[in-house]
Amino acid sequence: MAFIQRFIEKMPKAELHLHIEGTLEPEMMLALARRNNVKLPYQTIEDVKAAYRFSCLQDFLDVYYLGMSVLLTRQDFYDLTLAYLEKMARQNVIHVEIFFDPQGHTSRGVSFDTVLSGITDALDQAKCDLKISSRLIMCFLRHLPEDEAFETLSSACKCKDHIYGVGLDSSENGHPPSKFQRVFDQARKEGFITVAHAGEEGPPEYIRQALDLLHVQRIDHGNRILEDADLVHRVAKTGMAMTICPLSNLRLNVVDDMKKHPLRQMLNAGLCPTINSDDPSYFGGYMTENYLAVQTALDLDLDEIKQLGRNSFTGSFLSTRDKQSALQRFDDFCQKFS
Repeated sequence: MAFIQRFIEKMPKAELHLHIEGTLEPEMMLALARRNNVKLPYQTIEDVKAAYRFSCLQDFLDVYYLGMSVLLTRQDFYDLTLAYLEKMARQNVIHVEIFFDPQGHTSRGVSFDTVLSGITDALDQAKCDLKISSRLIMCFLRHLPEDEAFETLSSACKCKDHIYGVGLDSSENGHPPSKFQRVFDQARKEGFITVAHAGEEGPPEYIRQALDLLHVQRIDHGNRILEDADLVHRVAKTGMAMTICPLSNLRLNVVDDMKKHPLRQMLNAGLCPTINSDDPSYFGGYMTENYLAVQTALDLDLDEIKQLGRNSFTGSFLSTRDKQSALQRFDDFCQKFS
């Protein structure tokens, strides 16, 4: 057990499902609130943490959007992003693919450029100082109207050097991928890769729509795929990665016990799951903590951990050359560690 835990802590990792706004730790939330004179219903760190009791996705989103209210300046977004990247350096994460939710900020009067420039300043610094590579994925908020997504896409089209892809997140139930088919069609025409949250709380049909209507290149979450054998076979055959978030699943009651998490079933079914942290400040752990939680609960062996580690790189949007380099680094680590 101790050997596997050390392996997890030391192994090179890639994170493919991370909402940068979800890395806002209580300490930073309160500090930014003071800096920006934003009033919150919390006085202490304990007050903030007491609000982190969620029975479903919407409970979390209510607190998540409230936390966003302290992010107002380019410096705020830089500080938020760099704090996450410094944690990732300590956890031996060498590549990250980060979501951001511009609509959650522009609706408050914060400009698209303010959000993007703060995040990319930190990503650029981390590439030089921390040797962490990155891809930035802009998400549409699915509970908002389609025309607002088109407006957001228009802003992204001016920043293609910084934004690699588009995704779909926020409240899943009642907001199927089909609602955003036209936006995703336009995004692909503009050269963006596409991903989407599907099958976390929504039915397997949402995964099928994400594949057939949005033409996604990766499935975010997708836990409920196991309810549809044909869909499992289809996705397994393509080798498409799925971004699984164990601690998020537990805290949002997608699973009621980590020992019942479907990760091993996914591996056994030939799917390509990866381990990720989603919104780690709200769900109790970053990359290493997610690996350790699911390894302990499911008693995953070393080969299964290695497979998950490799999946994180094969499922990434790194260039072919950079992906080969990262995989070689991972394989070299495995050989030396053992």
